[in-house]
Amino acid sequence: MVDVVALIHGKAGAYGISFPDFPGVASGGDTIADTLARGREALAFHVEGLFEEGIAVPAVRSFEAVSTDPEHAEAFGDAAIVAALEVDLPGRSKPYTISMDERLMGRIDARAKAAGESRSGFLAAAARRRLAEEA
Repeated sequence: MVDVVALIHGKAGAYGISFPDFPGVASGGDTIADTLARGREALAFHVEGLFEEGIAVPAVRSFEAVSTDPEHAEAFGDAAIVAALEVDLPGRSKPYTISMDERLMGRIDARAKAAGESRSGFLAAAARRRLAEEA
C-alpha cells in the first residue's frame, strides 16, 4: 500500500477527485466516501494499464512535495479536501500458471473479450474485488 495525494473538489452530491502525481486520472461521486472509493479504483485501473503497456509509473510524492510544487499550487487552493489516499497499486505483471475448469475459462475469455479486456486483466480485477469484499 502507498499513500497518494488526492484533491477532492465540489459540493455535496457532486464531488470530483484527481491525483497530482497521475495527470488525467479523475473520478467522482455523490459522497466523499463514494468519491474516494471510485478514485482508488480509477487510479489502480490506470496504473495497471500503464504496466500492461510498458509505460513507466510516475513516482508517488509526499504531501509536502506535491503541495509545494508550483504546478499544483492553484489546485491546492481550490480543493475542498486534500487527502492522502491509501491505494493498493498493482505491481509489475508476472506470468503464472494456474489450473482451471476449461468451461469456466471459456466463459472468462468471452466476458473479457466483450469488455475489451485481456484474460489476465479480467482475472486480476475479479480477484481485487473479491479481496476488497473480505477486507
